[in-house]
Amino acid sequence: MDANGRRTENGAGSWKVGELAERTGLSVRALHYYEEIGLLSPSRRTGSGHRLYSAEDVLRLQRIVSLRSLGFALEEIRASLDGPDFPARRVVELHAARLREGIELQRRLLARLEALASRLGSAERASAEDFVQTAMEVMEMSERIERYYTPEQLEQLEARRREFGEEGIRAVEAEWPELMGKVRAEMEAGTDPAEERVQALARRWMELVDMFTGGDPGIRRSLNNLWQQEENVHGIDTGEAREMGAYISRALASPEVRG
Repeated sequence: MDANGRRTENGAGSWKVGELAERTGLSVRALHYYEEIGLLSPSRRTGSGHRLYSAEDVLRLQRIVSLRSLGFALEEIRASLDGPDFPARRVVELHAARLREGIELQRRLLARLEALASRLGSAERASAEDFVQTAMEVMEMSERIERYYTPEQLEQLEARRREFGEEGIRAVEAEWPELMGKVRAEMEAGTDPAEERVQALARRWMELVDMFTGGDPGIRRSLNNLWQQEENVHGIDTGEAREMGAYISRALASPEVRG
């Protein structure tokens, strides 16, 4: 190894996949996926078949990470790195889009903090720690949610987010509580899931799920695991949501819906 901890073979620095993952903070799985889609392939392999990444490979990976931080999709990154005509304007546009997303995230966090302040009321003590704790919980939840998805699934979800745009996303986010309220009302009324009005709710429920997952069965499984294992998602009690999901499943299983 050289002074920087790189393996040296024939005078050239190289890294095994685990070493590169450790240095970059990426997962081995992500590096394997990049190789699978032809975005980043190791230049060499050892006699036993282990991947070896050269200094040029590491430089390409740094560019990939930089472009991803600006909001590039993997296909766009490949076009940027492999084609000489990728427009610089697109980089600026995507950077601006990324900033807008960050602003929107801050707006949502602000709304949650203001709601907390309203709930506490002027008659109660509200320390700065209360607000900081709420912010920490929101960010922690976002990180927990991301852990349920693979790198490629997160890439797909980000692409769908760009496809729908912020207005479309806000419209869906506003529709979910209303839809869940209608489902809960039918459940409490003891309505048979085979009733047409429940089936209509079930169809819309699945339409919204498909809008999020794009119909990808892997993303749907990850989404299901999230709602099965977490106690609260985006302020929604998952236990109650699971009860509604079971009710929806019975509606979807009825002959009218299947037929």
